Amino acid sequence: MPLEPLVCAHTTARVSSVLNRDAKQFGKQHMFDASEETCWNSDQGTCQWVTLDFPRPVKVSQLHVQFQGGFSSRLCTLEGERFQVEETVLDKLKITFENSTDFFGRIVVYHLGVLGERL
Repeated sequence: MPLEPLVCAHTTARVSSVLNRDAKQFGKQHMFDASEETCWNSDQGTCQWVTLDFPRPVKVSQLHVQFQGGFSSRLCTLEGERFQVEETVLDKLKITFENSTDFFGRIVVYHLGVLGERL
């Protein structure tokens, strides 16, 4: 089966913070709008994260993250809820960005793609 984008209009995304609380300019929606002009920009902090709550179980095969240079993470941790060990099926995915390359701990993501199968 070919891989398909798993983030859809019914996927609930949450983020740890938004720069200056300006969700219109730097909000989470910009990670999924396919524009090279917009991005999610976190505020300062030691650990930033994104959670994706899928409308139905999914099998994640690939994760694509496009950071802005200088505002990336040296370590990313993935956590899932409702794992089925045989197939790695999940309902919710959390991506934690630790150890930012930015002095203030900010993360900037232009694109976040999650590919796999909807079940």
